[in-house]
Amino acid sequence: EPRAIFDIPSFHISRTIKRKIKKQLFRITFNQAFKEVMRGCAHRILESTWITSGFIKGYTEFHKAGYAHSIEAWNKNGDLVGGVYGVAIGKFFAGESMFSRESDAGKVALTYLFNALELDGFTLFDTQALNEVTCNLGAFEISKRKYLSRLKEAVKIPYKWFPPSIEDVEKFLFKKIMHSPESK
Repeated sequence: EPRAIFDIPSFHISRTIKRKIKKQLFRITFNQAFKEVMRGCAHRILESTWITSGFIKGYTEFHKAGYAHSIEAWNKNGDLVGGVYGVAIGKFFAGESMFSRESDAGKVALTYLFNALELDGFTLFDTQALNEVTCNLGAFEISKRKYLSRLKEAVKIPYKWFPPSIEDVEKFLFKKIMHSPESK
C-alpha cells in the first residue's frame, strides 16, 4: 500500500528514446532470450539482487508455460544489450525487471512492450513501487483497494498472451511517434 502502476496509453516516451527508436539502433524481439534477459537483470554491481538462480529457474518454467515474457534489445553486432521481463495474465502485465548494457536499450525494449500491450488492449501494468526511472516514465501510485479492483477486472479472463508481431508494434509505435507534438 500504495501500489505503483502505469496507465498503458500514457506511458511517457522521452525525446531521447524516440530518436533512438527512429534511428533503429536496436533490433527488438519478444521471447527469444528469456533466461538471458533474467540474467542481465540479475547482474548488479555493488548491490545484491533478488533474482537468484532458483528465481530464474522458476520464472523460466513460468515462461515455458506461456505466462512470463521477455522483450530483448540487440545491437548491430547481434549482442543482447537490454531487455525487460514480466508476467502477463489476461489483460494484466506485471513488469519484473529491466536492464541495459548500452545506453537506453532497456527503455527502448520497454517502449516496445508498452506499445504491444496497448495494441492488445491491456488494462493494468504493475510496476510494484515508484523509483526515479518508473516515475520519469509516468508511473503513479494508487490505493490497495483500487489496485485490487483493477487487478480483478484485468484477470477476469486469465488467458495467455501471445505478443503481436514486431512489425505490427513498430507500425503502431512509429505512427504514435510521428504524431507526437515534438515531431511537428
